[in-house]
Amino acid sequence: MSEPTGKYSITMPRNIAKAARSRSGPSGLSAYVTAAVARQIERDNLNELIQVAEAEHGPITDDEVQALRDQLRQTRQEQAHDAA
Repeated sequence: MSEPTGKYSITMPRNIAKAARSRSGPSGLSAYVTAAVARQIERDNLNELIQVAEAEHGPITDDEVQALRDQLRQTRQEQAHDAA
């Protein structure tokens, strides 16, 4: 079952609308804009979670971020090796 939809009027610069229309493909501009707004909501929600976590535990250091990137890279390499 799909979500109920509504019709909305939005205003945006013409060049952005033109670019969006040219990239929207067969699903159309509405689907393209819906996906973009959904991604922005996900980002906003993630930023809120980060703010709460940092308020409780302090900010994440650059070293911690790099360690997690290294761990992710290692895991991806292991998965690629296992799949081969």
